[in-house]
Amino acid sequence: MLDTVTAARAPRRRRGMTAAALAVATLVFTVPPVFARPGPEGFSDLAEKVKPAVVNIATTQRLAQAEGRGPSPFEVPPGLRGSPFEEFFKRFGQPGQPGSDEDDTPGPGRQALGSGFIVDASGYVVTNNHVIKDADKVTVTLADGRKLDAKVVGRDDKTDVALIKVESDKPLPFVPWGDSDKSKVGDWIMAVGNPFGLGGTVTAGIVSARGRDIQSGPFDDYLQIDAPINRGNSGGPTFNMNGEVIGINTAIYSPNGGSIGIGFAIPASLAKPIVEELKVKGRIDRGWLGVSIQPMSKEIAGSIGLDSEEGALVLGVTPDSPAAKAGLKQGDVIRSVDGKKVGEFRDLARLVAGAGPEKSVKLGVWRDGRETPVSVSLARTPSDKTASVEPGRDAPAAEQASALGLGLAPVTRETRQRYNLPEAAKGAVVINVKRGTPAAEAGIRAGDIIVKAGDKTVAAPDDVIAGVKAAKDRKAVLLLVTRQGNERFVAVPLGNEVS
Repeated sequence: MLDTVTAARAPRRRRGMTAAALAVATLVFTVPPVFARPGPEGFSDLAEKVKPAVVNIATTQRLAQAEGRGPSPFEVPPGLRGSPFEEFFKRFGQPGQPGSDEDDTPGPGRQALGSGFIVDASGYVVTNNHVIKDADKVTVTLADGRKLDAKVVGRDDKTDVALIKVESDKPLPFVPWGDSDKSKVGDWIMAVGNPFGLGGTVTAGIVSARGRDIQSGPFDDYLQIDAPINRGNSGGPTFNMNGEVIGINTAIYSPNGGSIGIGFAIPASLAKPIVEELKVKGRIDRGWLGVSIQPMSKEIAGSIGLDSEEGALVLGVTPDSPAAKAGLKQGDVIRSVDGKKVGEFRDLARLVAGAGPEKSVKLGVWRDGRETPVSVSLARTPSDKTASVEPGRDAPAAEQASALGLGLAPVTRETRQRYNLPEAAKGAVVINVKRGTPAAEAGIRAGDIIVKAGDKTVAAPDDVIAGVKAAKDRKAVLLLVTRQGNERFVAVPLGNEVS
């Protein structure tokens, strides 16, 4: 049957093939385009639903205390100081400048304005820590105009979340938490707050990005939104279209203190458990491991036999810490905590902190070319500790690691003087780096001290060469380099000269 049909149509084969080709082409080019879903017709119903639970917050600080206090909580985050962004990134501006949450007008004390939202009918209000920090008096103004004194229940400076409480003779309107993990880039959102002290103000926009790290703390995981937020919006809520809080408006990126459409909100997934713990205990108890870490890279992963950049590379271990007692070592890569993947190095701080103190966790550690489980009994974070994220002339070489492009020399009195090295310095000193070589491209420079090459501790230049040769079957060799007293792992790609 098939042969008969084929034969009968043979003379028309060329025409048929052309028609088929055109049909295919038509199918290819007439696939319906993907259109964005239409935006909401308006936000009035949503605003009417949630505004009664959004409050204005005013704080007063005694003048003597205000004048004698330390750095403002609105200053540029430490990670951005000295960078081109220092003058642009503000926590709603600096005190006394346009866009600040604080007011320097004459009076009995420094005053500040912010926002918050009620999460419980009994009067619990969530806001930013920087809104109420160091305040002697906190006053909450409800949507109906009532002013109530508030007491601070608890606050957490590491995430900038605070919980305060007001007393009312009747139940108060409140808003529920939403699941910020389900929020997608492009989703519609609405922000409500108290910009410039004007009172309840509604703005709308979309989720612009997720997981933003703005270098304000170890647990940065901000939602970026383009709904306009300004001075006074700090602590106010970001809502999804169901009227659920998915974020706490906290910071803006701005050259002038006003909104340019780049705002940051603490996600509900981070804020909600903190609020719940503050409500119960008035403080946050976090787990502490006791390691300093650095991010992985493709080159570092290749140098230790990993095909993925996931994990946190251990740069140092604090003496007498849980990590030290469990046997963690410099150069280990922590890949998981109780089975939860450490995708980015900063995930480790969140997972360890979230596990809580005095709890035993099992770490998945990559060491010596294989993954090894390590059990650790976490401790309480010391008050003087922050999260454990860490985030240099030519001369004849005593030895030449030609595969890397390094000129090396032992640590001697002459090299100490030439490169201003400390008396306790040990290892091999880099005295020149050939331009265009793997070492140069990896950022190694003259004056650096190589203290470890692969698995070998370096006491002399020969040890570096031995470490390089031992890594010949890998794409890179991992070097531990000291520069001006700071250690850092550097993966240097290997060329064909290693033998």
